[in-house]
Amino acid sequence: MLRLLNIEFHKLKHNKASRILTIIYFGLLTSIALIAAIKFDIGPVKFHLADQGIFNFPYIWHFNSYIAAIFKFFLLLVIVSMMANEYSYKTLKQNLIDGLSKKEFILSKFYTVLVFAAISTLFAFIISLVLGMIYSDFNEVSIIFSDLEYLFAFFIKLVGFFSFGLFLGILIKRSAFAVAGMIVWFIIESIVKGYLFWTFKDLKLEAAAKVDSIMQFFPLEAMSNLIKEPFTRLGAVKSVAKQIGEELVKDYAVNLFDIFIVLIWTFIFIFLSFTLLKKRDL
Repeated sequence: MLRLLNIEFHKLKHNKASRILTIIYFGLLTSIALIAAIKFDIGPVKFHLADQGIFNFPYIWHFNSYIAAIFKFFLLLVIVSMMANEYSYKTLKQNLIDGLSKKEFILSKFYTVLVFAAISTLFAFIISLVLGMIYSDFNEVSIIFSDLEYLFAFFIKLVGFFSFGLFLGILIKRSAFAVAGMIVWFIIESIVKGYLFWTFKDLKLEAAAKVDSIMQFFPLEAMSNLIKEPFTRLGAVKSVAKQIGEELVKDYAVNLFDIFIVLIWTFIFIFLSFTLLKKRDL
C-alpha cells in the first residue's frame, strides 16, 4: 500500500495544477472558521452568526461537515486530472511496463482517494473542535463527542464522490470532459427526480416520500442523503417557522442504509474502473 501511495504522491508532487487545487481545497476547508467573523451592525440591529448556535456542540459536527462537503469539487478536479495525466503523459503505460499490474494501478488511485478523504475528515474534525471550544455554549465531554457520525458520513461521501470521479477519468480520459460528465449525470438525476414528482403529483403529500424512496438509489442522490441540510435544525429557524404556522419535522440523522448504498456505488465505480482498464488496449 505504501509503495503504491508513494508512486501516486510523487506524481502529484510534480504536477503544479494538482498542487494548487489541493492547496485551494484545504484552504477553503480552513476558511469555514471565517464564518465566525460574519457580523452585521445596522443601527439597533446587531447580528453575529457565531451567536446563532451554529458552532454549538454537537450541532457543529453536522453544520461543518455539510459545509465542508460543498468544497469537494476542487479535489474532484485533482482526482480526474490525476487520471487524465496518466494518458496524456503516458505514465500509465510506463508504470505497466515497469511491472505495475493493472490491479495495483487502480488500487494506487483508490488508496489516494482514501487518503484525501481521510485528511479532509481530519481537517474538518480539527476545525470544528477548535471553533466549538471557542464558541459553543456546551463543553461537556459527552456532548462534545456526540454526533461524530456526521464526520464518518463526510468521509464516506468523499470516498464515493472521488471514486465516481476516478471512474469518469478512466472512462473519458480528459479531465474537463470527465468533470462535464459528472455535471451531466447530476442533470440526468435532476431530470429523473422532476419526472418522478410529475408522475406522482396526484399523491400530493405522499409524492415526496415516493420520489425519495426511488431516488435514494441513484449515486449522487445517495451521497447527498448522507448529510442532510442542517439549517432548518437551528433553533432560531424553527422558532421563525413556528411563528408563521409551519412545523419543521425532519430526520437529520445519518442513515446506515444511505451509507450502505454509497459503499455499494463506491465498489461499483472501482470495479468498473478496473474492468475498463483491464479490457482497454493501452
